[in-house]
Amino acid sequence: MTEAPHLGEIAIDVKGLTKSFGGRPVVKDLSMQVRRGQIYGFLGPNGSGKTTTIRMLCGLLTPDSGTGTCLGYDILTQSAIIKRHVGYMTQKFSLYQDLSIRENLEFVARVYGLDNPRQAAREAIERLGLSGRENQIAGELSGGWKQRLALGACTLPQPDLLLLDEPTAGVDPKARRDFWSEIHALAADGLTVLVSTHYMDEAERCHEIAYIAYGSLLARGTVEEVVRASGLHTWTVSGPDLNALSERLKGLPGIDMVAPFGASLHVAGRDGAALEAAIAPWRADGAYHWRRDEPMLEDVFIDLMSHAKDNFQ
Repeated sequence: MTEAPHLGEIAIDVKGLTKSFGGRPVVKDLSMQVRRGQIYGFLGPNGSGKTTTIRMLCGLLTPDSGTGTCLGYDILTQSAIIKRHVGYMTQKFSLYQDLSIRENLEFVARVYGLDNPRQAAREAIERLGLSGRENQIAGELSGGWKQRLALGACTLPQPDLLLLDEPTAGVDPKARRDFWSEIHALAADGLTVLVSTHYMDEAERCHEIAYIAYGSLLARGTVEEVVRASGLHTWTVSGPDLNALSERLKGLPGIDMVAPFGASLHVAGRDGAALEAAIAPWRADGAYHWRRDEPMLEDVFIDLMSHAKDNFQ
């Protein structure tokens, strides 16, 4: 069978994807588009359906219902072709611990049937800043270096789509920053990236994000669009005994969210006038300092979660 052209402006276009396990819906009626060369972030609590969604989007898992294409191929009938164009980096390091960096990369290159495995490994080592470490045993690497090695391995065959499942869990901030710089460089060359993450700062590095909770897509778009669409009005308050203040504010009419942020609280609501009326007695109390603020992405997600229904309860 001759493969059809797979590169276009839209890398992923799906409608109505639904998947259940054991009679429980894990993903419900999900539709979305992802443009080629885009870094698309998936956020949500554990068990929210992020990984299931990503696997359906790229044809690695067959939905119970719904249709769509990935890289121009039908996710229902051409999944085998899609897999040949996908690189998958799991959260758990899955290469050989007792082989060196070079040996791991050469082995992966042979598995993919690349013409010159040694040359491919050398190029990956140089591209990812692993030069000088190529003979180091993988099992002795720190989390950040293991991450670079895993990224090098899954991009060796030059895939058109890269799946990253919480790739920076347990990695130090500098290694995370370096990793994201490399991801943006790959996307600039046309690679489409789907990444699941729990980190808000990483979500803000994505071109677009989708927030999924208990199988339902609650929000999607750029960070700015998601924050604006939330309709939240936010105040930041600092002062003594904020824990007691938090308990008094929670549940008051007009207040949809109260959450600690460092040495302050974020107090938010969708109705600005009702929110101001609710906090008026404490604003009049000179013990607290109140400041009108812009809602943060984390404010939006905390609020979304408070209104989401757990499909396993």
